[in-house]
Amino acid sequence: MLLDDDVLIDAGTGVGDLTLDEMLRIDHVFVTHSHLDHVCSIPFLVDTVGYRRDTPLTVYATRETVDALRAHVFNNCIWPDFTMLPRPEAPYLQFREINQGETVTLAGRKITALSADHLVPAVGYWLDSGAASLVFTGDTGPNDALWEIVNRIGNLRYLIIETAFCNRDQVIAMASRHLCPSLLAEEIGKLRLPAEIFITHLKPGDRALALSEVAEALGAHRAKALEHGQVIEF
Repeated sequence: MLLDDDVLIDAGTGVGDLTLDEMLRIDHVFVTHSHLDHVCSIPFLVDTVGYRRDTPLTVYATRETVDALRAHVFNNCIWPDFTMLPRPEAPYLQFREINQGETVTLAGRKITALSADHLVPAVGYWLDSGAASLVFTGDTGPNDALWEIVNRIGNLRYLIIETAFCNRDQVIAMASRHLCPSLLAEEIGKLRLPAEIFITHLKPGDRALALSEVAEALGAHRAKALEHGQVIEF
């Protein structure tokens, strides 16, 4: 998800849809967790535009996620360690650890790490422009701690929440700490504020079925699939 033109929330394969100039304008990447579909484009992004930048690309993530990226990606085996290249004093990439509940302010935009409950340490993000807020849950299963914070966001306008499995796969959804439509309905039932709801992380082969189950499960709480290339203003 691209925030304005200089911040990425996660960096999956969609980064490949950006032009070279668009990639060059990205200064900050906020990562929810270490799974491949959320980090796979960071190495290619750094390699593609690092030499054209005057400052390092900054990746914000929890300590556990930073450790995973250092150990398993930027380890000079899977990919060069661009936190040390081309020179340690002038690298293409730098990591900044962020803790759950911590807020980073960039040009008046506040980005706060929220609780997530996933197979690996993970966070979601609360994006606050000052005028309105968007919450992106990231990958998470049922998560009471998230709603304690979300229900205190007075200018909440948008909620992007995952639904990775259909109801027939509820067992694997729970085991992998994801949501299915029935679990999503339970989570949305904890939301006490009005918000426009978008569904993400739908599996392509089950998209139509999952969305029909979401519509049935949510009832009066309408939700739409987050679409590729969609622009949300807040």
